Amino acid sequence: MIEVKLLRYVAGRIYSLKGNPMKVLFIGGTGIISSACSELALRQGIELYLLNRGRSIRPAAEGAISLHGDIRQPASISAVLGELSFDAVVEWVAFTPEQVKADIELFRNRSGQYVFISSASAYQKPAGFLPITENTPLDNPFWQYSRNKAACEALLEQAGRQEGFPFTIVRPSHTYDRTLLPFHGGYTTVARMRAGKPVVVHGDGTSLWTMTHHRDFAVGLIGLLGNPHAIGQSYHITSDELLSWNQIYTIVAEAAGVEPQLVHVPSELIAWYDPEWGSSLLGDKAYSMLFDNHKIRQLVPQFQPSIPFQQGAQEIIAWYDEDARRQVVYPQNDEVQDRLIAAMKRALPE
Repeated sequence: MIEVKLLRYVAGRIYSLKGNPMKVLFIGGTGIISSACSELALRQGIELYLLNRGRSIRPAAEGAISLHGDIRQPASISAVLGELSFDAVVEWVAFTPEQVKADIELFRNRSGQYVFISSASAYQKPAGFLPITENTPLDNPFWQYSRNKAACEALLEQAGRQEGFPFTIVRPSHTYDRTLLPFHGGYTTVARMRAGKPVVVHGDGTSLWTMTHHRDFAVGLIGLLGNPHAIGQSYHITSDELLSWNQIYTIVAEAAGVEPQLVHVPSELIAWYDPEWGSSLLGDKAYSMLFDNHKIRQLVPQFQPSIPFQQGAQEIIAWYDEDARRQVVYPQNDEVQDRLIAAMKRALPE
């Protein structure tokens, strides 16, 4: 197994004690979360490789070394990687145990640390206690995506026990960049707000949620790379800002320059009309999620989220307003919201 280098920080850059930059591979690296992590890694002097298929709307970070290939074809990837080895590998795009098993085989002798990006949605739903810590059980009966992530974690823990495989698990919650609205159907909800139409908010809108800007998340993630104390450990990395869903909708509406008309609809009813939307609610967003970030701060004290969602929402709306082609309205979601609002009007007395 490749030894994890001890690190030193000089003027915000990461080096081994021998003075060599860390060598890190991102499987992905151009996504919503990983793009900010790529940029920060490069600013801190990491020698960063990005392995992807080149299909992202975001260009690879300037200064990164791009490797083109499909990680789901291990034989061809072995040829792409050649004799390369890494201090850390971050897997952004694995979603099933089969994919993680293939990674273990591929990187067993190529990396001193394998960082698996899991999901905070894997935590128990509804939570038995708040705030959520890393010891909260992984038990989500509502969402297959979350159960798959938990199964991936279990496989890594087994590999760690049986062969000392050097894994680290990271669980993001709702992490966003300027391209990601926090609504099912994306810009459809903003379009409705701007047209003066009511919009659906699940439940009574008072459940608490955590929105994490991807630049804040990046500080925590990069701080774990090459750190031997992170081996065999799991961490969630989230903001400390707590917002109700009523507040989230209102903040986005204010950024869009409108006053929102919120119609509250039970999550179970939304799931009946739209199973996909409902699974993301009952499997995650319908419940208050408060996170204790003590563990990540113990290891990465510089992780101090500072970007409020009010600023993030302004960035989001500005991005959509820069190009009308980004303002995609999904007719199915628009229709479902109309039907749900009509159903609530029928159900409630005048």
